[in-house]
Amino acid sequence: MTKIPNQKAWWLVLPVVALVAFNAVIPLMAVVNYSVQETFGNNQFFFEGVRWFQQVMQSERFREALQRQVLFTALVLLIQVPLGVAIALAMPRKGVGVSICLVLMAMPLLIPYNVVGAMWNIFALPDIGLMGRGLNALGWEFNYTRQPFAAWVTLVAMDVWHWTSLVVLLAYAGLTAIPDAYYQAARIDGAGRWAIFRHIQLPKLKHVLLIAVLLRFMDSFMIYTEAVVLTGGGPGNATTLLSIDLVKIALGQFDLGPAAAMSLIYFLIILLLSWLFYTVMTKDEGR
Repeated sequence: MTKIPNQKAWWLVLPVVALVAFNAVIPLMAVVNYSVQETFGNNQFFFEGVRWFQQVMQSERFREALQRQVLFTALVLLIQVPLGVAIALAMPRKGVGVSICLVLMAMPLLIPYNVVGAMWNIFALPDIGLMGRGLNALGWEFNYTRQPFAAWVTLVAMDVWHWTSLVVLLAYAGLTAIPDAYYQAARIDGAGRWAIFRHIQLPKLKHVLLIAVLLRFMDSFMIYTEAVVLTGGGPGNATTLLSIDLVKIALGQFDLGPAAAMSLIYFLIILLLSWLFYTVMTKDEGR
C-alpha cells in the first residue's frame, strides 16, 4: 500500500518563510540598491553600476581591515577550539559537579555584548583595572589604549573569555553522547588517555566541532559591539576590524554606496569561507 504524503505541514512553515523574507531579503535588496547607485540627498539616486565594488576592492583601507579581521578570527579559533575541548574533557560526567560546571560555563554567554565590552574596558585599564594593574605590577608596561599589541591581547582575551564556553558546551554534549561501550572496549585493549581521545573521542566530536567552528567563525568574523566598546578600533586603526570600518564608512562618513558594496563583499567572504570550512571538514564523509 502506497503511503500518500501529507503536505499540509508546509502551511505551518509559510509564516516563518514570510517573516524571514521580510527581515532578511527585503533589507538585502535595499543594500543591493544602494550598492549600485549614488545619492546626494533629497531621495535622488544616480546609477553607478559596479563602481563602488571596484573602489572597495582596490582600496588599501579595505585590504588592511580584512587582514586584521582574518588575523583576529584565526587567533580566536586557534585558541578557543582546543581550549574548549580541553575544558570539556576535564569536566565531570557525574554528580553535582556537572550542574555547577555547566552553569559556570553558560554564564559568560548570558551577558550582553555591550556589557562584555564595558566590563573588559574597565578590567584592562592600566590605572584601575585588575588586569591592567596586575600586568603592570609584573613588569609589563601594559596600556591597551596606547599600545597596539596590548589592545590586540585585550581584544582576543575578551573574546576567548566570552565565547570559549560555547565550544565547551558543544564539546561536552558530544562527549556525553559517546556510548560507554567504546570506553569499555578501549580499556580491554589497554588504550591510554591519548589513544582514547585520538581514536574514539575526537572522531565522535567531528560533527560537533564542525558546528562549533562554523558558529565561532561567523560570529568572530562579524564581531562589532564588544570590539567597538572596548577599543573603538584603536589605538589608531590597530583594531579597526572589517565590521568597525564598515560602520565608520556608512555612518561616520555617510558614504552609503561604498558601504553597501563593502557589506555585500563582506557577506560573500563570510559565505565563501563558511563553505570552505564545511567542505574541508566533511570531505571524508562519503568514504
